[in-house]
Amino acid sequence: MRVVIKIGTSTIAHAGGRLNIRRSERLTEIISDVANAGNEVIIVSSGAIGMGVGKLGLPGRPADIAGKQAAAAVGQCELMYTYDRLFSKYSHTVAQILLTASDFRHEDRHENFVNTVTRLIELGAIPIINENDTVATEEIKLGDNDTLSAKVAVSVKADLLILLSDIDGLYTADPHKNPDAKLISKVEKIDDGIYALAGGSGSSLGTGGMKTKLDAAVLCMDNGCDMVIANSRDPEIIYDILDGSAERCTRFIAGK
Repeated sequence: MRVVIKIGTSTIAHAGGRLNIRRSERLTEIISDVANAGNEVIIVSSGAIGMGVGKLGLPGRPADIAGKQAAAAVGQCELMYTYDRLFSKYSHTVAQILLTASDFRHEDRHENFVNTVTRLIELGAIPIINENDTVATEEIKLGDNDTLSAKVAVSVKADLLILLSDIDGLYTADPHKNPDAKLISKVEKIDDGIYALAGGSGSSLGTGGMKTKLDAAVLCMDNGCDMVIANSRDPEIIYDILDGSAERCTRFIAGK
């Protein structure tokens, strides 16, 4: 199976931007095991700005573009150093790819990206993709890594996209406000009623929210790729998602 795993900022970093060591170590161990089993794994990882905030000791995510880009420049180094160190423990080589929206709009650049990912997989490496926040401006930004991960999944013809976040999946209401909210385990069609269930933005260090995840699901489903939203608090759920036994998640079923 070819699977894209999107790792959100809240998954790998604490609220202040510092690395969540325990979760990151377990996550890379499980992803390494999944790859060892013969699956082709591509990671889309947020966290550059968030980890830059922590590394620089800033009080929060910068509001200005230059501040965000500076934090991203520092944080991306820390992010890839962390992945390289953790995956090396399990004899896996990682590769960094930084993209902007222009890389998907221009045919030649998009083809080069797909060819590079394909060759990296053939060479046994794990591509780790992020938006190039250091240079991206509003005109060339993808906006969030939910969108980026869906575009990557479609481009590389993945079988499955897993969005790891800080919520179990799509609920009938906001579970933080309504104790009676029920988790929706399966979605086969996204309509206005499903979109009405989407809440606001995600964590203070991230950029995503449920609406961006639903937009990602639409893109995947329209292109034959299933998508799952799952909580990263227990990385073991990746095993259950891949064998179809996961219960605490939402799976969006593509029209094959």
